[in-house]
Amino acid sequence: MSLRVTQTMMNSQLLRNITNNLGRMNTLQDQLSTGMKINKPSDDPVGITFSLRYRSELQANDQYIKNVDTSLSILQYTDTTIGQAGDIMQRFRELLVQGSNGALEQTSLDSINTEISQLYNQMVEIGNSQFNGKQVFNGEQTGEKPYPTMGLTEAAVPPAVKAYNITTDQATVKYELSAGMTMSANITGNEVFGEAIASDADTASDNVFQLMRRAHEMFAAGNQEGVSELIEQVDTRMNKMLTKRAEIGARINRVEIIQARLEDIDVNLQTVKSKTEDADMAEVITNLKMEENVYQASLSVGAQLIRPSLVDFLR
Repeated sequence: MSLRVTQTMMNSQLLRNITNNLGRMNTLQDQLSTGMKINKPSDDPVGITFSLRYRSELQANDQYIKNVDTSLSILQYTDTTIGQAGDIMQRFRELLVQGSNGALEQTSLDSINTEISQLYNQMVEIGNSQFNGKQVFNGEQTGEKPYPTMGLTEAAVPPAVKAYNITTDQATVKYELSAGMTMSANITGNEVFGEAIASDADTASDNVFQLMRRAHEMFAAGNQEGVSELIEQVDTRMNKMLTKRAEIGARINRVEIIQARLEDIDVNLQTVKSKTEDADMAEVITNLKMEENVYQASLSVGAQLIRPSLVDFLR
């Protein structure tokens, strides 16, 4: 049995086809204006799941990159600071060698003592170094000075700031540099400058501040023989400081390797995300022009289809 096609059916089908064409044009125009081929989940349900996954991984990777940048800056600053402390120790050693010369008079020893006082106080300043407003050598207690000076002036003699009796916070500040991998970005004051002494009379300790205090007392008393014996302990502490600086350098090298890896991961994720989300502009423009031509053709055909009226049938 044949189906009778009415004018209403033809008009409805025409409108339906034109509406579908306009919908495709609207989708292409959205892609053209946003540069994205996925503007809503219905555009590509499978692609949107991959896109969300890539975005999540990129956000996590961006945070790892920030952590790497922060830890690298702290480590580099720490390396510079320990290097400055090493320079002070080298000058301190030179003064000890100079002062152990038995031919020097007390006046010369007093002059050496004056410089040792300055070196001591400068070493305290290095121990209280801050990076980005946080103490470098006080573990997790980054808001407190490990070697408080309590308002003393730079002219204070070594015993005035009892840095040799202080135990710094031993906790480590760790940063997560990749999934499941953390690294310490700090080193404690006692590791660099030596463990705190239990008694001021301790002569076996190689604590930097204790060595300077003892040297200060020996020069004041004219004990040049004792100064000569102190040099060996100074060498021991300098070697330990070099070891700690080498440890910091090794961490810096590893963090730089991690940084390069994270940057490569970022490029790869951006690439696959772009392939999933970004529209091919040449293809979009071509398809849009084609749909516009189809739309104009459909309007022309529609004009011919709906032209007959009741007057035309009465002729």
